[in-house]
Amino acid sequence: MSTGSFENWAGEIAEIGAIYPFEGTETILVIVGVVFWIWWHIKQIADEKRELEEVEAQLKDKEKLRELIEKEHTGNV
Repeated sequence: MSTGSFENWAGEIAEIGAIYPFEGTETILVIVGVVFWIWWHIKQIADEKRELEEVEAQLKDKEKLRELIEKEHTGNV
């Protein structure tokens, strides 16, 4: 089985060239990875902010807060 267009591994590395798939797409893949990474962080921030606002809304009502504390105290959470 041949990995590239050569039959012998002996020789100059510059003559052999790349021996991995998708040669030339490194820049595109890095850009896609960075864009995904940034998008994921933005999505996480938005989700955590929404969850925090929900908890804040629950804790603003003193009666609900009292119920939550009571449930936690009795272990019925």
